[in-house]
Amino acid sequence: MLVSWAVPKGPSLDPKDKRLAMAVEDHPLDYARFEGVIPAGEYGGGTVMVWDIGTYELEDAGSFDSAMRRGRIVFTLHGHKLKGGWTLVRTGERKWLLMKRKDRSASTTDVTSTKPRSALTRRLLAGIARDEGGDVSRAATGDPISARTA
Repeated sequence: MLVSWAVPKGPSLDPKDKRLAMAVEDHPLDYARFEGVIPAGEYGGGTVMVWDIGTYELEDAGSFDSAMRRGRIVFTLHGHKLKGGWTLVRTGERKWLLMKRKDRSASTTDVTSTKPRSALTRRLLAGIARDEGGDVSRAATGDPISARTA
């Protein structure tokens, strides 16, 4: 299973920023490479993009499950776009904060604006919607219904 969070404003490379990350339903491993359109009315309905892909290393002592229970997950990402140290801290039942740690990958650059394309297909969200029969206008404007699943 893929443990999953929705980050409505996208991740920030700036360690001063704290981004809301809402815990969402876990996803099957097959979803790690799914791009397309989930029909409106279904869970996660909208256009889906694999914005980044890579691996992670857990930095906390113990297992991922114990870090989840503690409500603090410290990890390093080795993604195509996101790299370096990160922390997720639970602030409510499903609410977490995603924070970039200070390291050489930290920056004030808005990575979601400078690198908007799919890590798999290089398409933009609107292109995925167009190719897969989705709502191009929602995908093109970053409508939260479609951006939530990106």
